[in-house]
Amino acid sequence: MVDALQSLFGSSNPGFLLILAGVIAYVARHSIARGVVTIGGPLLGLIALIFHQAQGTPLSTVEFMDLTLALYQVERVSIVFGTAFLIAALIHSIYALHEEDPLQDAASLVFAGAATSAVFAGDLMVLFIFWEIATLAAALLILRTGTDAAYKAALRFLGIQILGGILLLEGVIFMLKDYGDVSFRVLEIEGKGAWFLLLGIGVKAAFPVLHTWFQDTVSKATVTGAITLSVFTTMLAVYTLLRVFPGADLLIAIGAVMAVFPLVIAVLVDDLRRVMAYVVTAQLGLMICGIGVGSDLALNGVTAYAFCHIFFTILIFMVLGVVKHRTGTTNASELGGLYRTMPATTGFCLVAVLSVIGMPLFSGFVGHAMMLNAIAGKADIWVWGAMLVSAAAIAFLAGVRVPISTFFGSDAGKRPEDAPFSMVLAMGLAAAACIWVGVPVLGGTSFLFEFLPSEVAASSYLERGLWTSGNVLTHLQLISFAVFAFALLSFFGRAPSTYSGTVLDVDWVWRKPGFETAVWLGAVYSKIGPATTHALKSLSRKVYDSIENTFSPQGELSRGPLSSGMAVWTSVMLAVVLILSLVSGM
Repeated sequence: MVDALQSLFGSSNPGFLLILAGVIAYVARHSIARGVVTIGGPLLGLIALIFHQAQGTPLSTVEFMDLTLALYQVERVSIVFGTAFLIAALIHSIYALHEEDPLQDAASLVFAGAATSAVFAGDLMVLFIFWEIATLAAALLILRTGTDAAYKAALRFLGIQILGGILLLEGVIFMLKDYGDVSFRVLEIEGKGAWFLLLGIGVKAAFPVLHTWFQDTVSKATVTGAITLSVFTTMLAVYTLLRVFPGADLLIAIGAVMAVFPLVIAVLVDDLRRVMAYVVTAQLGLMICGIGVGSDLALNGVTAYAFCHIFFTILIFMVLGVVKHRTGTTNASELGGLYRTMPATTGFCLVAVLSVIGMPLFSGFVGHAMMLNAIAGKADIWVWGAMLVSAAAIAFLAGVRVPISTFFGSDAGKRPEDAPFSMVLAMGLAAAACIWVGVPVLGGTSFLFEFLPSEVAASSYLERGLWTSGNVLTHLQLISFAVFAFALLSFFGRAPSTYSGTVLDVDWVWRKPGFETAVWLGAVYSKIGPATTHALKSLSRKVYDSIENTFSPQGELSRGPLSSGMAVWTSVMLAVVLILSLVSGM
């Protein structure tokens, strides 16, 4: 039986099965059949991963334009990310069972399948191809909302993601020129190829200045679409940086900035899905900083934290999705007191936020503690300080503000029903994953550590470093500080208040002065453009006619004695050139 399953699934990229399931889900219009397909696809993908044949060698290849592209290759770090992606896709499919939208089901599975296929790609060209497929599927999840704001957000998303794809492809082409192939390799940030790769990945990883697409799309997508958008693209970027740029010093500074500045803006934002998108961006900064440190401990910490991050992130976005589904809004100013009629969703929210802030015995603590230890040992003091400030701010925003604004705090008078059964089941599975990895006696931590990039460093840290009093006390102090600060500010009436309008980030540059400049140029062109265009056309036609009348076969130089004279002068000039050549050669 095992041999039969291995022969059937052993060389199949699990992501391909999800993409196929997405295509079938769109055709299968009956809700029961579609549910079987959407859940069965991720399950088959997990089976295919369990029975993979080998690690470190391509299991499936194809010839394309003199290149041998590796469609499926399993590495230790691929197993961690791929397993998390497949389980997340399964949870998402269960969560979306209440929806009657074949296109959204199909787009979500294709999105998750393309991201999973990219994680198991054996070279950067295959990764690029599936990354772009994921981008197109993600755009559908934004457009499916059907609002004018979602349409504009989808266009902005496609624009920035296509730019990232072009930069990534340029980097791949330079790698092919420099190395003769496009396989994964560790690069220094030098040369055109490495810079193009870094910028392309940076767009998709929401680097500073390039990050606003993430908050824009997550807050505009459908209820179920926001869940997949919150993890797959950004975690795929973290995976790629982990494979290509481990130990790159520049990433330490980039990650430190990312870990702090989004949280300053998040304080003003009213939409809680957008707030959590900023929190996710800050957590991405922590992971990118860990990649820059590049030690075995740091890379293990990044991998472990990414695995845990996928589950607590989809859980918090599922909770906010239920709130959106039942109340029609996720604006903090319109919510409050929902715990009265939504006890199950409230409980799952608490599990999610405790995991997000790294509370001991919850999944976020596992990788976060490893990365903080690695950063403290390798990075400058200002980087370590930025990580602590970021952790405290995340504890305030996610651990205090989100649950209080939504479920506790001032009662907004809303009394919606709790989540449908499919949503409750999905949130329960994600919450179970957060607790399973976080509580040592349940075995989830040990299971995860078996697949981290450096097995020796993982086992050593698990035995001696994870549950030390220093790690536990550090996290408890950060959480306590955030709660105390919120309580103190509230007591004095100085608690941060949200802004009811649109809070612009660095996109202010092109959405305000940039837009106004474009409008001004359009107005100028409408006044002088037609006349200028007509004048240029007339001038160019006169110049062309003059050249044609002089030099064409029917022109002045080709008629009468002038034509013979030109032939004579041409012969004389040729003779002079020949004589000079002979003289200079003697």
